[in-house]
This record gives sequence, C-alpha cells and structure tokens, in this order.
Amino acid sequence: MNRKIVITLLLAFFILLTACTGGAQGEQVETAEHTLTGHMDLQYAEEFTVDYYSDGTSLITVHGEFPFLLVPEGVSVSEEAIGDAVVIQQPLNNIYQASSAMMDPFLQIGALDRIRMTSTNESNWAIQEVLDALEDGSLLYVGKYSAPDFEMIMTEGCNFIMENTMIYHTPEIKEKLESLGFPVMVEYSSYEPHPLGRLEWIKLCGLLVGTYDEAEEFYNKQLELAGDLQEAKTDKTVAFFHISSVGAAVVRKPGDYVSKMIELAGGHYVFDHIDGQDDNALSTMNMQMESFYAGAKDADILIYNSTIVEGMDTIEELLQTSSVLADFKAVKTGDVWCSEHDLFQRSSAIAGMIKDFNAVITDTAESDQLTFLHKLK
Repeated sequence: MNRKIVITLLLAFFILLTACTGGAQGEQVETAEHTLTGHMDLQYAEEFTVDYYSDGTSLITVHGEFPFLLVPEGVSVSEEAIGDAVVIQQPLNNIYQASSAMMDPFLQIGALDRIRMTSTNESNWAIQEVLDALEDGSLLYVGKYSAPDFEMIMTEGCNFIMENTMIYHTPEIKEKLESLGFPVMVEYSSYEPHPLGRLEWIKLCGLLVGTYDEAEEFYNKQLELAGDLQEAKTDKTVAFFHISSVGAAVVRKPGDYVSKMIELAGGHYVFDHIDGQDDNALSTMNMQMESFYAGAKDADILIYNSTIVEGMDTIEELLQTSSVLADFKAVKTGDVWCSEHDLFQRSSAIAGMIKDFNAVITDTAESDQLTFLHKLK
C-alpha cells in the first residue's frame, strides 16, 4: 500500500480514537440523555427564555429566535442535542462584555472578575469598580464595539462575547467574531416592556457564570423594594429629556422602560400619547422644540437626562441648552432635576431608580439622599 495512504489512514484512526476516548487521558466520556426537565421561572422578562435538560445543559433563546446551548464543564452533548444552537462552554472566565448595561449585573452577583474585556473606554464608565479594574489591568479595553481588536480578543483567550443591539449597525463585526469561533450573544434587555423585565436579565447572567442563586436572591430583594411602590399614584406629569447639539429635544418613546418607571413611581409620562413606534430600535426619539414645548410646557416635573450629554447643577445651565425652557411650569416652580451619569449603567438598580423617581414625584425627596437624581438649583 502507498506509504502516504497508510499515514493518512493512521492519522484518521488516531483522530477517531481520540474523539471516542475523550482525549489524551483516555477517559471514556459518555453522552448523557438529553431530555427537557423544566424552565427558568421568569416573572417579567420576555426577551429570553431558558429550558433545562437532564444532562445539565440549558437552552437559552434570545429575542425568540437566537438559541444557545449552555454546556457545563465536563459534559458531552450530541450533535442532535445541539441542533442549530450555538454552544457556550462553561466555565466562562474570559468574557468580552461589549454591552455596558450588562456589566453591572455581573458586578452585583460577584462575577466582575469573569469579565476580561470591554468595548467602553475609561472616560465613558461611571461605575467605580469597573474603573478600578481598568486601572489595575484586570479588565482590558479592546476598542469600540464597531472596531474591536480581534487579535487581543483571541490572545486573551476569550470564551464568550455579549453584545447589545448596537452591533447590528456593524453586522460584519459580529460575523467576524463568530467566524473566529466565539459564541456571540446579543442581549435585548433594553427591549423589555417592563423595567423589572430588564432587571430580570441578571438571572441569565448568573446562569452563565454559575451564580444563579446569587442572581435570584438579588432580583427578589429588588422586587420587594419595587413592590413597596406599586400603590403610589399621583396626578403629577413628568418629562424626561435632554437637548441635543442641534437643538432638538430627545425624549423616551412611549412604553419605554424609563417611562414605565415613571408610571410605577406614581407619575404620568407626558409623552405617552405620541407615535413612537417607528422602524428603528432606539428607545429615544427626537422632537422639534415646538412639539416638545407644546407637550412639556405644563409638566409638573422636568428630569434632564445627563447619561448621554454633560450633566448640570443649576437651572441657569439648563436654560443655556434652550432659552424657551424658561417658560416651562416646572422651571418656574423649581421642580427640575437631573439624572446622574451612571443612571443607565447601573442597570441592576432599577428598583432604586423607581424609588428615586417616586420621592421626586411625591415631593418627599431630599436631594442629598437620592442616588440617581439631583435637584437643579
């Protein structure tokens, strides 16, 4: 027989033998039975589901169409069990977290050390623990989500990537990451119709890194805090906005989770009647000042959103963004507030945000006792 053919056959036999025996150790790995045993109990989240299987795996479905099979360390699964799902192999110790909103949930369940890379640079972080990690090198900035350093991601041994829906603006980046063998999950927490559904994504974070019990405990405590405010109802109207560099008012769309938080806190979001169901996935929309003036001039409370633009401390600074705001009822009564820069990065503190909104709406707020809002002087 041709020597080259013999070598090829021997190599093929060795590869087959290795696959069957579980590697160089020669330990036999048996594929456990893969049958459905239950589901993750979700109270508000609608943008992900989790099915549990007898072999210890979990089938995660995101946005109703993107399946991932989470496989515990040491578990072997069949091709039939995998199906069309993307395999996420535990343990996850070198995560590339490209969604800044999902950093805080990992922090709250004691798993910040599982995050090795971020696409948000130091100047755009407002969470001190993340800033500390960037400073001591335990967390690395690998470039903007739309232009990451692929070589660094590979060198650092990344084994899981979480993006937010902004990645769909540059789909070729997601495709490149997937072609390099990385499991890429796009989180849809911002699409949740209820604020507590957005918070419930902490359960998925806990499942991914093996701290589900901690995540569930944290969620339940937040749920209790939010539950104390469920009966708070007033007739106060609230406008939540900022003024863009071109002079337009940027407001939250009707049904957005911020407007829902205002409602849960006992207020009435002034723009809940506008048509915000356009084709883009953004949670905000631009309004010409004339339309904003008509809708918010008589609002009882103004809350300026400083998470995108520079914050402020005085009403005079507010009027510098647009002089017409001087005619607004809330400006005249002094009921004007500004959000803190970390309002949206602290995504796990939604109950605390609702509590702050409630204090402002019910006129029981002491500015120095609030976490996410401060009053303009």
